[in-house]
This record gives sequence, structure tokens and C-alpha cells, in this order.
Amino acid sequence: MSLDEVAGQLRMPVQVVAALEAEQWERMGAPVFVRGQLRSYARLLKVDLGELLEQARIAPVVPPTLVSHTHTPPIRRMAENLGRRAVYVVITAVLAVPIWYVISNPSRNAPPSTASLDVVPPAASAGTDVALPAATAAAQPATRQEGPYIASLAPAMAPRATAAVPKAGLTLNFKGDSWVDISGPDGVTVEKALIRAGESRSFSVGQVGRMVLGNAAQVEVQQAGANVDMTPYQRGNVARFTVSSDGSVVPVSR
Repeated sequence: MSLDEVAGQLRMPVQVVAALEAEQWERMGAPVFVRGQLRSYARLLKVDLGELLEQARIAPVVPPTLVSHTHTPPIRRMAENLGRRAVYVVITAVLAVPIWYVISNPSRNAPPSTASLDVVPPAASAGTDVALPAATAAAQPATRQEGPYIASLAPAMAPRATAAVPKAGLTLNFKGDSWVDISGPDGVTVEKALIRAGESRSFSVGQVGRMVLGNAAQVEVQQAGANVDMTPYQRGNVARFTVSSDGSVVPVSR
């Protein structure tokens, strides 16, 4: 066989095959590769190369020796471990001590007590013989709250009741014939009809949710007696708007 045929069957470069036959091992690289290529060539030729490999001047395959370039003495390793632990202990102490101090002293965070200057003190002032009435003394608390008092010039006042403001409904006054489609908050139709001129409709808060008014220019919409401008809700001569829970008129949300 030619070199090209051997190289093709072994899938090796022709130069490698030529170097194997010339025993030019120094051109082949590492000894482990040379021995492997020789065994492949021997299997192709069906010959035994055991004795030839022993006689060939090919360096034996020796595993590389691991050499440690750095060496840390045991005492130094122990010192480094102790140093790291000390750092962790210091960081934990710095974070834990303030939290423990705040938790163990809740009185430092308590808000100061306030007292109005127009309230009679629970005990008579020094140098006077004025005593509290029996009823007043009985009304005084048995214990006194610790901590400073902050005087307030404003007298203690009882909260005043706020009168409830009635919610205003809607009133529709028809100056001309108008077709209406009125539905409640739940979508159920309240009224859907042609209403003649001169008629009116009144609805309480929460009774209607949406309105469609035809011939809107001839319909007067009032809330709590005041007219509502239909221009923002009118398109052409049809007005569409929604009545909120407090009775106010808002645009239709699409």
C-alpha cells in the first residue's frame, strides 16, 4: 500500500505515516500519541508490535507530577480561621446590641403624655391648703403615669356631631318629546319609553346607573335643584351618561 492509502485508512496525515515508518519519534509529539498511532498501524497490517514497542526508543508514558507551588503552615491556617470567626462575631454584636437595647427599653420609645392647662391638678399645690372636693378626688385615677407631661394651651373639647348631608338625586324635565333608556346600577331597565313634553321624572340616589336621552336639547337635567350641562355627554342630539353612587353625573366608561 502507498502512504496515501495507509493515511486514508488510518485517517492520519501522510507526514505522520511517513514519520512512523522512519521512526522519527521526536516529530510525533508526546510518547502516548506515538504508541497509539503505532498500534493503529499494526492493527491495519495485522502484525504484533509488542517487541518492537519495547525495543523502540520511545519514552515511557509517565503521569505528570503534581507540585504544590503554595504551602500554608497549619498555624497560619488556624489563625486565619480564628480571624474570620472573630469578624463574624463582631458584626453580629454590632447588629444585635442596638436591637436588644431598643426592645429591652420600651419606655424610651413611648410618646409623652399630654395634659391641658385648664384641668385642675390631682393634688393641691405646695404652700396652699386648698383641697379637692370629694367627688373630684374620687374621679382621679389611682395610679399616675410615669414620664414627662407636655402642657397644651388648648382646652379639651368634646367632638361635635356632624349632621349627615342628604344625597341629591336627579330630576328630568322634558320640554319636548324625548325617547329615554334608563337602567339601574345592576343593569335592569328602569324606564324605556317615549316621554311627552311637559312631563318630568325624579330618581333617588342609587336608583339609576345609566341614562340615554334622545332629543337631549329639550331635556333639562337637574341635580339638587341645579341644572347639569349636558354638552360634555351629548353627541349629536343624544346624551349618554352614568350616575355615580353619590348621584353625580359622569361620562360613560366604554
